[in-house]
Amino acid sequence: MKLTVNGVEHEADVEPEMPLLWVLRDELQIRGPKYGCGIAQCGACTVQMDGIAVRSCQIAAGDAEGAEVVTIEGLGTPESLHAVQAAWIEHQVAQCGYCQSGQIMQAAYLLDMMPEPTDEDIDKVMGGNLCRCGTYPRIRAAIKAASAAMKGA
Repeated sequence: MKLTVNGVEHEADVEPEMPLLWVLRDELQIRGPKYGCGIAQCGACTVQMDGIAVRSCQIAAGDAEGAEVVTIEGLGTPESLHAVQAAWIEHQVAQCGYCQSGQIMQAAYLLDMMPEPTDEDIDKVMGGNLCRCGTYPRIRAAIKAASAAMKGA
């Protein structure tokens, strides 16, 4: 099957039912999305598919065929960070870092949907992404900083 990930078309010889997360990590060696719970409850595996944040552990690879999948590796580059990535660094959001790629992908989706989210919007959209380290105040501050940066760009 053909999958477009981060703007690159890949050929993957996998069963269509295989979770997209496993295809990304094990077949394509794209390691940003993480396995957390396997039941779409933690958000560590969050990627964007056709611009919508999805849990890749619950998306069948066959359902991603023909879609544009973006992982943390495709969101920005070291030379040109996405506003959310820059804000994450500025606010020192990551502690252990395990959930951060999913958090960042969800936050980027939030800002695409709502360029100026309220605290309630942030809580609602980000609420399904769990952070065991509890960096939620820094996550909120980084989202607000990214929003301001995107507005000024």
